[in-house]
Amino acid sequence: MTFTRRTFLTAAGCTGLLGLGTTQVSSQNGSDLSRNSFTLMSGTEKATDVYVTTASESGPTALVVGGMHGNEEAGYVATESIKQWTIERGTLVTIPKANAEAVAEDGRTADDGVDLNRQFPSGEEPTTDLAREIWGVVEEYEPDVVIDLHESVGIYDGDMIGGVGQVVFTSWDEAASNDAKKATDYLNENYVSRDGYEFSVGAFSPPDDGLDGLLTHKAARDTSAVSFLAEVTSKETALDKRVQWHTKLVQQLVEEELLTSSGDEDEGGDNEDDGQNNDEENKEEGDNDDEKNQSPVARIQTTPQNVSDGSLERGDTVTLDASASKDPDGDVVKYEWDLDADGSFEESGQTTKLSVPKCKNYPVTLRVTDNSGKTATDEITITTIR
Repeated sequence: MTFTRRTFLTAAGCTGLLGLGTTQVSSQNGSDLSRNSFTLMSGTEKATDVYVTTASESGPTALVVGGMHGNEEAGYVATESIKQWTIERGTLVTIPKANAEAVAEDGRTADDGVDLNRQFPSGEEPTTDLAREIWGVVEEYEPDVVIDLHESVGIYDGDMIGGVGQVVFTSWDEAASNDAKKATDYLNENYVSRDGYEFSVGAFSPPDDGLDGLLTHKAARDTSAVSFLAEVTSKETALDKRVQWHTKLVQQLVEEELLTSSGDEDEGGDNEDDGQNNDEENKEEGDNDDEKNQSPVARIQTTPQNVSDGSLERGDTVTLDASASKDPDGDVVKYEWDLDADGSFEESGQTTKLSVPKCKNYPVTLRVTDNSGKTATDEITITTIR
């Protein structure tokens, strides 16, 4: 997929980040990445933070949103982890708890009863202060990719009756559909083990069907961003599995855009003479390399198994096991763990342990490396609530 930065947006809704209480809250710069954050609706009950990670190498921009509905926990827990990602190029913008007031109340909406994900009418200004502030982030950063993470109590079977879990809805363009198909195929092969829980792909509803006001619909229609609305199911599914599905979907959808440097794509360079003299030989060798160098699959298993259902108590210790990770065409030779969500992998080994002394979420990331140097990651969130 090829992306370019765009000068875009309709005249409607051009509030930018100059409106309702946007304040800078932190900034952290390193040699390769710049991390910044700021607050929307600062000083109000609707205050929520936006996180911006920028790589030293220029590239596309992706916006990932969670918590649009406050009782859809997997989306905002996954986005909290995604905000810490180390990217190779471009910009990653995340809003983990878009409707922070609803998240705090564990309700689809806050006390005002307003469904935030119906306040973004296409071609018009968003209808609430918070929606306008969120749309201001879109205006400011001009994302090439927009991903909104949700969950449902049921499973999608082609209509909206009974639930819409296990589906990625896409904007009406071939690139979005193809990317979603590749991502869902990857999940179904590697992370979905129960019949009936396979992910599918669907297109956004047309503008005239009565379903309007969704952030991803507006992003696709008003800015031409490639847009995705991902739904996982909570039906008989633990939180850590739902979070894993969301995280892996996002990883697949932005891998080529943010998680791989352009140098990796162009490895070997463009030598015109070599291309003319050895075209067939290089093509054959390249095909063989691709076949021999598939990426590994990282998988975290835990003891005890249910680490996200609230059964853990303060002081418990969780054993983290990476032995289920695999490499389809070689061997996994390195196992690394990020146990404090700081983006660095401070522990190594096939197994490790994590103590949970406080009542909070503990994001954990495993990175595995195969014998050809390719890597893959898996993420879970361990929760202690008592």
